[in-house]
Amino acid sequence: MENIKTKETTIFESGLLRQALLDSLKKLNPVSIWRNPVMLLVEIGSIITTISFFAGLFFGSGEPSWFTASVSIWLWLTVIFSNFAESLAEGRGKARAESLRKTRTEVMAKKLIETGSKEKYELISSANLHKGDCVLVEAGEMIPGDGEVVEGAALVNESSVTGESAPVVRESGGDRSAVTGGTKVISNQITVRITANPGEAFLDRMISMVEGAKRRKTPNEIALEVLLISLTVVFLLVVINFNSLSIYSIQAAGQGTPVSITVLIALFVCLAPTTIAALLPAIGIAGMDRLFSKNVIALSGRAIEASGDVDILLLDKTGTITLGDRQAVEFIPVSGRSEQEVANAALLASLTDETPEGRSVVVLAKNQYKMRLTELPHSARSIPFTAQTRMSGVDIDGNSYRKGASGAIIEYVRSKDGNAPPELEESVKSIAKSGGTPLVVCHNNEILGVIHLKDILKGGIRERFIQLRKMGIKTVMITGDNYLTAAAIAAEAGVDDFLSEAKPEDKLRLIRENQQQGHMVAMTGDGTNDAPALAQADVAVAMNTGTQPAREAANIIDLDSNPTKLMDIVEIGKQILITRGTLTTFSIANDVAKYFAIIPAAMISIYPQLDILNIMHLANPYSAILSAVIFNAIIIPMLIPLALKGVKYRPMPAEKLLMYNLFVYGLGGMIAPFIGIKIIDIVIRVFMH
Repeated sequence: MENIKTKETTIFESGLLRQALLDSLKKLNPVSIWRNPVMLLVEIGSIITTISFFAGLFFGSGEPSWFTASVSIWLWLTVIFSNFAESLAEGRGKARAESLRKTRTEVMAKKLIETGSKEKYELISSANLHKGDCVLVEAGEMIPGDGEVVEGAALVNESSVTGESAPVVRESGGDRSAVTGGTKVISNQITVRITANPGEAFLDRMISMVEGAKRRKTPNEIALEVLLISLTVVFLLVVINFNSLSIYSIQAAGQGTPVSITVLIALFVCLAPTTIAALLPAIGIAGMDRLFSKNVIALSGRAIEASGDVDILLLDKTGTITLGDRQAVEFIPVSGRSEQEVANAALLASLTDETPEGRSVVVLAKNQYKMRLTELPHSARSIPFTAQTRMSGVDIDGNSYRKGASGAIIEYVRSKDGNAPPELEESVKSIAKSGGTPLVVCHNNEILGVIHLKDILKGGIRERFIQLRKMGIKTVMITGDNYLTAAAIAAEAGVDDFLSEAKPEDKLRLIRENQQQGHMVAMTGDGTNDAPALAQADVAVAMNTGTQPAREAANIIDLDSNPTKLMDIVEIGKQILITRGTLTTFSIANDVAKYFAIIPAAMISIYPQLDILNIMHLANPYSAILSAVIFNAIIIPMLIPLALKGVKYRPMPAEKLLMYNLFVYGLGGMIAPFIGIKIIDIVIRVFMH
């Protein structure tokens, strides 16, 4: 199975552009275009102007045939450009979906005949496995489908999904029981209960969402579409009555000619919000594509949209705010001992400790005190850490070296007729108040000192929180640490609030309280105990390494299992909303210039006084109308890169962002058409002469 991570597909790849152009022509079929009512009306207008052109050739017309033909051609191009924008966005998704299809591998699975008995099984194709079937997967074999480990533990290579080459442990009964079809067991064997029917596996859902086959319009998209349709209906009624108005005006003024059907359709197309109507589908599809480029799969368009409205982030401390592996930063001696003595005992107690904390003790002792002990004598006996003893260490020739929790070491020393020094409690409390974890070190029955383990903040996390605060997003750290430790880490990280000693029901209660106050809440989780809170959150990001209940409760899956991605997801969600809003503003602002171009041109034969509105000094009515129609068409492909890549995201409060975008895209949307229409008019004038 190949790696799911694919190379970035650019919008300028020739193959992608060719296919998008072909698809845009296929979408001229009214059956395909009816989902976009605005562009459907433009296509109907194109058909009418085409018929009008041929009728004029045979029966004569009051306007030049080149004008009718040009307007008709550019109206058709307006529809094609609209289809091209959507096809290009879909093409990127289809390219990714095709790469995902290639990763599918059909294998023979060992389906257990009797659950619990590994000896009796039958070989069947993985495509024939159904939900509830149990299969045996041994070392070197591919896992045949999505499922949950119900027996055993094994190292699994998940690089085909995550892109990470290091194998991970998958075992029954814990938060690491979920497995994905197509990944490979490296060692041992496991029994997997299949959790998805054919066609419903995780990879199938990924393909479906990436390809856009099941993409439903989000509430904001629907609301905006209703607004666009309402505006279009208003302009349609205006245009329908425009002809009657022109006939009445001719009778009243005693001069002029009625407005032709070609001019009326050109007027309607230029006034209708065609730009945003053409780009709206592409914006939504491209948003999902940008998420996938970060190895994140949104299981619904609603989830992406909700992420843009989020104003509260619930973040687990471990793995999101801190690196997750506590590091030794200091040796603190007690009872008049030296730091060198504490470091030496800590080094001996940690040489066989393979945990990240144990390795960090060895590194600190070697780097700070130049100790070069690399292995223990053959007579040494390693004492591993257990949840019962809460300590680890080594016995060497009758000498014992231990490190562990304060209470455990004190109890161990007392069992050997030793006592805890009076200053030990103060040292332990001091470390806890600073947000660290104290590990007490002893030699035989004497306590030598304390190791200060510190949760290391992820690089740049404080600056990230400052950015989120500027955006009006409140960050809440969730941790199982005690209040003092949690408060110290929260202050160092710069989060707005924290919840200490948190249990699953506390997370659920916190989410509900914030939602009742009108907030949109996002959170991450990977365990079965996170499932209720994930199901309640507006944006729920589950880790791909998490349990099946957690993944089913979530609406977004992170293939890399990196909790920090939640902040990237929120930023992409906001970028989609901003892009949609700015392009809508630009589209509506565009219409102002078109009013000055096309309305005076349509009525100038009746009311010559309207020439005062020809502030762009366009050559003649035909040139003015055609220039507006051409600009209305070509602005769509010019904005396609912006629609697909998204408006650049700037972390700032909503009101400042609104004013900034109104200035750039509102004012820019008013000025650009004046310049563009004038340039097109000059070109047309050259060809006319």
